[in-house]
Amino acid sequence: MSTSIDSPVLVMGATGKQGGSVIRALLRAGRSVRAFVRDPSSDAAQALAVQGVEVVKGEFTDTASLDAALTGVDGVFSVQMGSQPSDPHTEVLAGEALVQAAHRANVRVIVHSSVARAGDHGQFVDWKEGRWEPSYWQNKAAVNEKVKAQGFRHWVILKPAMIMEDIVPPQADLQFPSLRERGRFETAIAADTSIDWIAVEDIGAFAAAAFDEPERFHGHEIDLAAESVTLPEVAAKIAQATGRPVSAVTLSKEEALSRPYGELYFQAESWNNVEGYRVDLEAVRSWGVPLTTLDQFIAQHRDRFVIG
Repeated sequence: MSTSIDSPVLVMGATGKQGGSVIRALLRAGRSVRAFVRDPSSDAAQALAVQGVEVVKGEFTDTASLDAALTGVDGVFSVQMGSQPSDPHTEVLAGEALVQAAHRANVRVIVHSSVARAGDHGQFVDWKEGRWEPSYWQNKAAVNEKVKAQGFRHWVILKPAMIMEDIVPPQADLQFPSLRERGRFETAIAADTSIDWIAVEDIGAFAAAAFDEPERFHGHEIDLAAESVTLPEVAAKIAQATGRPVSAVTLSKEEALSRPYGELYFQAESWNNVEGYRVDLEAVRSWGVPLTTLDQFIAQHRDRFVIG
């Protein structure tokens, strides 16, 4: 039995990449959607309202606004912004506040978005030595456990790997600034390291499927990726689609650390060489949700690439 079409699904992070993809998938399925936003007057929020989405104002840790937004809701899509060094507990507090409010509201189905490998981070190489941004993984796992333990009738945890949208602006300008500047992926990721990739639209498709068939998806933590591709292969695909020269260069540790926020990026990038997302692609396909290949994604977003 699916979530009631007459009862709205509350989408957190509604103006973000993942929340937006979930809203689009739900609207295509004919579902009623309520969007939780901080500023209903923003252009992004108004664009949702034009599509028939009910837009409600709230703060992620404000109990009163969460309770109001959850009134009459049967399903919730949960996603939180990552914590910042200045406030390392934000993600867990926001996740806990939502989970508790959703339980008070008798929400039947919660679909939570986390990240692949969250929960088995204690097995990472050199984990006990404090590598790999411990708080990032601990926070993700902590929210996952709160979702699982709260007692919802149906819960699903989606665990995306590397998101394809990271290779196009605006995210690419933060994560791969050398692509715009010099037409190169300059990272600490080795040339032969395969990365598991998922399009954000596929996250939305999985969430919509889980709301439609909560009994089938209940109790599963689902790693999400469509294919595993190296950065040189990604560069070649972009070059073929755009007609611009694109390459991938592996930086030495010294070169990687010399970049702005070098330590943060070096840890995240080198983690791919040592651990990686390790998504079972056949298991993902077994759910029967259509997946986007990198070739398809790059073709769809060809005009968005800015290559130096």
